[in-house]
Formats: sequence, structure tokens, C-alpha cells
Amino acid sequence: MPSSIIKIFICLTICTFSFASSISQNTKKPKNIILLVGDGMGLSEISSSLYFNDKPSNFLRFSTVGLSMTSSSKELITDSSAGATAFASGIKTYNGAIGVDLKMNPAETIVEHVSKTDIATGLVVTSSVVHATPAAFYAHQESRRMYEEIAVDLVKSDLDFFAGGGLQYFQNRKDSLDLVKQLEDNDFEVHTEKLPTKISAKKQAILLAPNGMPKMSEKRGNFLTNATMLAIGQLSKNKNGFFLLVEGSQIDWGGHDNDAEYLINEMIDFDKTIGAVLDFAKNNGETLVIVTGDHETGGFTLSADGMNYNKIIASFSTTGHSATMVPVFAQGPSEELFDGVYQNTKIFAIMKQLFDQK
Repeated sequence: MPSSIIKIFICLTICTFSFASSISQNTKKPKNIILLVGDGMGLSEISSSLYFNDKPSNFLRFSTVGLSMTSSSKELITDSSAGATAFASGIKTYNGAIGVDLKMNPAETIVEHVSKTDIATGLVVTSSVVHATPAAFYAHQESRRMYEEIAVDLVKSDLDFFAGGGLQYFQNRKDSLDLVKQLEDNDFEVHTEKLPTKISAKKQAILLAPNGMPKMSEKRGNFLTNATMLAIGQLSKNKNGFFLLVEGSQIDWGGHDNDAEYLINEMIDFDKTIGAVLDFAKNNGETLVIVTGDHETGGFTLSADGMNYNKIIASFSTTGHSATMVPVFAQGPSEELFDGVYQNTKIFAIMKQLFDQK
């Protein structure tokens, strides 16, 4: 890596920690934090929710916006696992790493940290629950492809609620372990057929697809919004507060496929979920909502159709990820801390300190 890039990393890392340590004791602290990650979501993806949505985009409801630098420790362009580990553990690590540092040592996650003080935790995703982004919040593995090992980590984790796909990694495994039974033995109520409308006081495991959830075009419906609100309702019962990760996972997959319709459909679904979360937070008054991407995927562009400036053409420059910075939106107690330009690790640093200083 060029020395100039290294110097920038060092400078911004120092700035991140000094900024986080300067959070005033007088700053209003949130009781709950909801982190919504649009996987592969850059500024053009966000813009598509303005132009292709039949309703006003919920991104217009934010007044605090920052920019996050997403490079991983060894690569200028991150992957989802290193990007999520930055959010979950506050460290820069190598592409492919799940909750481990450069020497493959486990790095404490925000889920593990806040669970020590009996804060409830959960995640809702449209991928498999053992996919890179959700995995980084509870697992510690040297490779994101170690799905069965990651599933074991999930069973042993501190999570109180999770919903998404990935059932195949809990049943009919190569090692013959029945992780569904292990979840039940760990006081989880397990759902594998449909999203429940009523749930018990037990911890909740919702696994509704063998791997990733269906696309929106395959009639996934309101799963992301409904599962998110189900999670919020359950986690809100905890008097000490909660942390919830919500991922619009398949925005990224549409970018990799260079499929604009796929990407935009997933983006609009994510936007709808953001709206429901913002409505909850407004009524609740004690919840900080953070919305960002782990990186941008596809080099997605919204351009004019030649000289016709009233027609937008969606196009791509790559089937991989890009190096562009991604926006960070925040609303709720302490939202002002997310102003500026910073490394993605700062998001963890602020969340951790806000929970620690409640």
C-alpha cells in the first residue's frame, strides 16, 4: 500500500478515537441503537430510491449526514466481511475476516460488549444469517466462507433475536450436528416456515430459507420491514435497551449481477424499512438510528440518456466493489456525532461509547 495511504489511515484512526473519547457527558445518550446497513449501498444506490420510488424516499427525513471511508487493512477496496468487522468490532482487518484481527485473533463485537450489561441484541437480514455482514457481529472465523463454523458461533452467541435465511447451515450439516435442536436447548423459539405474528418471551430464531431469502421480484414481500418491527417489539421489552442490526443484503447482489432492476427493488424495500424504523424512533424518543453502507457495489451510475436530461439510465462499471466513500445517516439522541468524514471504524467507537456512558 502506498505510504501516503498508510499515513491517511493512521491520521484518521487517531482522529476517530480522539473524537469518540471527547463525547460530552452532557450529550443525550440513546437507550437503543438500530444500525441499518445497505450492503453495497453507495450514493447512487441511495439516489435511486428518490427517482424510482413511487413514495418519497425516507432518506429525505435525515438532517445529519457524514461520509465513511471503507478501505480494509490490506486492500483499498473492502469486502463485506472486513467492512462489517469494522462496524462490529472497530478494527481494520483483511478482506474475508469475520470478527478477527490481522493475526486472526478474536475481536470483541458490539453484541458481545453490550450483552455484558444485559442490553438485548438482534439482527434481521435478507441474506443467510451466517453471511458476511451479520456474521461479523457475533462470530470469529478466519474466513467468511466457513458457514457451518459460523452457524456454531451463532448458537453460542449472545443474540436474543435473529431472522433471515440460512437453515441449511443448521440442519443436514456435514458434521451431522442438529443446531436447530441446540437453539431450542438454548431457550430459542425456532421458526422455519413463516414469519410469526405472535411470539413468546423466549429468544427468537427465524430461518425462512435454505440460504438467502428470495429476491423482492420473487415475492419476498414485506419480510424485512415486518421482521425488523417484530425484532424491535421483542427487544424493546428489555428495560436496559437494545442493539439491532438490520441489513438490506441483496442491494449488493443486484450490484454484483449488474442488474439495475434487482438492485433498485431491493433498495426501495430497504428504504421502506428505514421509514418504519424512523417512525418507531420518533415515537420512542430514546433510539438512535444509523443508516450506512459497508461499501459500494457495481460502480452504479445514474446518468442522462444522451442529451435527454429527463431520462435516467442506470449503468455499472464493474461486477465487483468500488472504492467510493459511502454516506452515513443518523437520527436520534447523539446524531450529531456522525457529522464529518471518517473511517468506518468510528461507527463502532461511537456506538460503544454511547452504550458505555448511558
